[in-house]
Amino acid sequence: DCSCSGSTGLTLLKQGQDLVIANVGDSRAVLATQDRSNGSLVAVQLSTDHKPHLPREAERIRICKGRVFAIKNEPGIARVWLPNIDSPGLAMSRAFGDFCLKDFGVISVPDFSYHRLTQRDQFVVLATDGVGFHFLSFIYMFSFLTHMSL
Repeated sequence: DCSCSGSTGLTLLKQGQDLVIANVGDSRAVLATQDRSNGSLVAVQLSTDHKPHLPREAERIRICKGRVFAIKNEPGIARVWLPNIDSPGLAMSRAFGDFCLKDFGVISVPDFSYHRLTQRDQFVVLATDGVGFHFLSFIYMFSFLTHMSL
């Protein structure tokens, strides 16, 4: 039964020097590129997380009679709830699956973003939220990946 379970989706297509990124949910595409001033790797987010607290996402959910709020013991994490019951508490506003919330504003339509590669761009990491999304985490990951490729 997947009525209250689902997944994110993230795809990157490279055509020549152009990247096209399609995202549903809270997986993330992050580019490792060299800083212009000192050559160190910096993280550039290429996708947008679909979180319920974002104005565009919250408005759609509320128009569809879904509810968006954070619970007391997780005050910084807005979640999507059914109209009359505190369930299921989905922490993203777009997902594949999660059918119990489809009539209440959770959609599976991707956002698209674009990036033209430059000589400073080194690689892209596609990751789920289980990896940890603090940019410092990506800098450590970049360092690890750079040393692995030597």
